[in-house]
Amino acid sequence: MSADEQFAVQEVSPSYWRVTFTNGEINLVDPDTVEQLAELITRIEQDPELSVVVFRSGNPDFFMAHWDMLSDRARVAAMKPGASGLHPYADNVYRLGRVPCVTVSEINGRARGAGSEFVLATDIRFAGPDAILGQFEVGVGSVPGGNPTGRLPRLVGRSRALEILLGADDFPADLAAAYGYVNRVLPGNELEQFVDTFARRIASFDKVALRKTKELVDAGTQPPVEEFGAALAAFFGTSGRPENTFRVKRLLDGGLQRADGVERDLGRQVADLS
Repeated sequence: MSADEQFAVQEVSPSYWRVTFTNGEINLVDPDTVEQLAELITRIEQDPELSVVVFRSGNPDFFMAHWDMLSDRARVAAMKPGASGLHPYADNVYRLGRVPCVTVSEINGRARGAGSEFVLATDIRFAGPDAILGQFEVGVGSVPGGNPTGRLPRLVGRSRALEILLGADDFPADLAAAYGYVNRVLPGNELEQFVDTFARRIASFDKVALRKTKELVDAGTQPPVEEFGAALAAFFGTSGRPENTFRVKRLLDGGLQRADGVERDLGRQVADLS
């Protein structure tokens, strides 16, 4: 776990920010990530000039890998509630979905578990051809904690949401786009330019019209706050149970949380654990 700054903010203009996430070898999400993201979300919420924020990764192979399974569980449990009254992890994904500007994920590489939950909290998701998304938690005996159980059915429908969540498999970019998990896939050499052009276009528009339109869309599509608390409680209640520790241990022995190990095809690897 690193206390280094994980979110580098580039203020392209007063109305357009680009935020690059970097944390270690594979961009794990850890308690420092939670604390730094909470500060960033507050900063976004309080900036009246901001219209659009693009989130991207400093690692071409991992957008956000997943939660750090070796993080300090006691520290996580002791975290004080965020602005919504939720545990700060749940508070982050809840509040990020409701910030008064447009949020865009520029996804290169892997975004599983907490990484998937992060991009689902953003308004719009564009992916490169090598992007991989997934919710693998059920494969290691846990319920996903960041409320993909609430977001995915609203995006892709109930049956496809259950396929993603219960199958715990990897979804490559093209399939993710076909399902509605991401908006569209761009060729690798076009993704950054496309997202930048799109963000600049939005940033040029009237802020009141942008924010009011998003509010009206959100009124019928955003999960209520209670779902986020219930999802995280289910995660805490199912993760780390003795009957499933062998699953995580086997993955760690195989190189989980290292760039050259099972992270490359984690969806297949979790199916081989039983």
